[in-house]
Amino acid sequence: MTDGIHTFEAAPRRRQLSVDDYVAGVLAGDRAVVARAITLVESRKPAHREQAQAMLLTLLPHAGAAHRVGITGVPGVGKSTFIEALGKHLTGQGHKVAVLAVDPTSGRTGGSILGDKTRMATLVQDPDAYIRPSPSAGTLGGVARATRESMVVVEAAGYDVVLVETVGVGQSEVTVAEMVDIFMVLMLPGAGDELQGIKKGVLEIADLLVVNKADGDNMDRARVAAREYSTALHIMQPHDPNWSAKVLTCSALSKQGIDTVWDSVKDHRQTLEAATVGDTDAFAAKRRGQQVRWMWAMVRDRLISALETHPRVRAEAADLETAVATGDTTPALAAERLLKAFGLGRGMPS
Repeated sequence: MTDGIHTFEAAPRRRQLSVDDYVAGVLAGDRAVVARAITLVESRKPAHREQAQAMLLTLLPHAGAAHRVGITGVPGVGKSTFIEALGKHLTGQGHKVAVLAVDPTSGRTGGSILGDKTRMATLVQDPDAYIRPSPSAGTLGGVARATRESMVVVEAAGYDVVLVETVGVGQSEVTVAEMVDIFMVLMLPGAGDELQGIKKGVLEIADLLVVNKADGDNMDRARVAAREYSTALHIMQPHDPNWSAKVLTCSALSKQGIDTVWDSVKDHRQTLEAATVGDTDAFAAKRRGQQVRWMWAMVRDRLISALETHPRVRAEAADLETAVATGDTTPALAAERLLKAFGLGRGMPS
């Protein structure tokens, strides 16, 4: 303060990090740099995307050894309590745990499934755990891309268990199942109507069904539910020829059965590593297949983004949407017009 006038200095800007800075910080397990690295891969700016890809290419050889576990569940199933109980169980065994989210709906609802970290108040304070919300907005493809690339970052930083959480419905579960080693669905006790409400598609991709809240008066209902779910799974074709989905019960609140769930996760990996597919094991083959499918998913996302932002497409889109809505043209003819505006016609370059 000078002559009664307050003077303030502007807060110093954060130092810009180079690719080498990011790589060194991540490999050293620097949580601040890990956070900035994930922010970088979430960015949609072309310059950031280029820098992120250079960083990821260097980090990739240091990633891949972690257990990648996908977790979803019906509303009210106690997913936050379960993830915290599992996370604390793992850090207690010497593991380092990262929790990532896939939440493409947050941009519309204003909330993120991991936006409020206080719901895992104990785990978030654990020095061996790292919790990262999904981006605050974005399409499923964009959020999934960021989550996949964030997995590389946290694995390179030394986290050997990555829990990927989703509360989306339908496609988001399929997307998460495509990026993890094992996909777990949490269910409530009391099959009955609950069983009728399960989407068959979710059951088809589940490797583990875990009936949570199996405690107190719920114990008997949980056992009945487990039998019902087992019956439902047995009449379905397994999605993995090397693994039959298991049904377990647990109580995240009382920490009962959490160790059994983790044992099943390890058993799943060991089973796939022992099975042979061509010249490699089934686990490695699954990881390779996921990488290839992810490449094509990226191609589709980039093509759609390029199409939607193309000037000639944007110039014609509104009129064509109106024409389709009023029946003045067919969706197929309108699509052909848009593809021609983009530089394609009848599926071939013009």
